[in-house]
This record gives sequence, C-alpha cells and structure tokens, in this order.
Amino acid sequence: MREALREARRAAAHGEVPIGAVVVREGRVVARAHNWRETWRDPTAHAEVIALQEASRRLGGWRLSGCALYVTLEPCPMCAGAAMLARVDRIVFGAPDPKGGALLSRINVLAPGLWNHEPEITGGILDDECGMILKEFFRSLRRRRPEDK
Repeated sequence: MREALREARRAAAHGEVPIGAVVVREGRVVARAHNWRETWRDPTAHAEVIALQEASRRLGGWRLSGCALYVTLEPCPMCAGAAMLARVDRIVFGAPDPKGGALLSRINVLAPGLWNHEPEITGGILDDECGMILKEFFRSLRRRRPEDK
C-alpha cells in the first residue's frame, strides 16, 4: 500500500486527484499507476485501470491470476469490474469511499455468487494515511478557489 501511496502523491503533484494503484505478483510490483483523468481528459483514466493495463502488457496477457491490486481508495464500479474481469486474486484498498465505493461502502458489485470470478477483498489498509492525502488535496483546492461573490 505504501507504493500505491507514492503513486497517489505523484498524482497530486500533477494536479490529479491523489489515487494510486499497484499490481503485485509473487511479492513484486509489476505495474504502478495514478489517476490521469484531468490531464488526459479521459473518464476511464483511473489509477486501477491504468495499472491493470500495464500489468497485462508486462505479463503478456489479460488474465492477471496470481496478482493483487492495491489501491489507495475503494474502487468505483468501473475499476472493481475491471479487476474482476482481469481475474486478479485479491483487491486491497486503503480508504473507504462513501460516495462511490463499489466494494463495501455504497454497494458491492463483486458480491459472492454474482460473477464467475470472486477476488478476495480487503479494505482499510493504511486508511488514515490514504484518506488524509485526499482530504489535504481537496482542502488545498478549496483554498485556491476564488470566493463566490
């Protein structure tokens, strides 16, 4: 999760919402990414999707069995679905996302029995640190915003 936090900090440095993700296989990081939605003007440029794409390229196939996806914020429905379709064994996230989390907070799109693949889900890893980087980012945006008059 600390590697995912490093990616989140890189996102913030680029003015992106600070969410980072890494894909790990056999204890080794095989892919890392952070959000690029604003820069790329792409609604699908979430850290998880980019990390899964990179892992697939590096490992030579779309099936990421034996891999775990670590992400600083609970995945949205798109990212949870992408991880399931990539056949990752495990999804580990830091902070819950009460507005858009699709694994525990709002809904569980990967609830047991719904799909042919059920990754193990673990939440709350370094959740204070993962949540704080987001809070600080949005706080700094509000400070920079001119007052409404």
